[in-house]
Amino acid sequence: MSRRRRPVVPGAGHGLDLFKAEVMKKQGYATNAERPDQVKYEVARTLGIPLQAPGANGNLTTEQAGKVGGQIGGTMVREMIRMAQEQLARGKRQT
Repeated sequence: MSRRRRPVVPGAGHGLDLFKAEVMKKQGYATNAERPDQVKYEVARTLGIPLQAPGANGNLTTEQAGKVGGQIGGTMVREMIRMAQEQLARGKRQT
């Protein structure tokens, strides 16, 4: 059974998808500006994981799904931390 995760901020989903595509593009993955949520299929392909259309992935193991999600989520978190550190450093220089 699939879970539907929702962003804490209503309406932020599209922005998060765009951020995901931008971050993964920097990592060398092919992304589609019109369908940024599709980058997961590119990540899965490069990891050798047979990710298919939504609802057709019942044969994936938890480990396989975690590798795809972890690759994307971990990269996004590292980029957000880098951005926050950069912003903090700029703020300290201004005071």
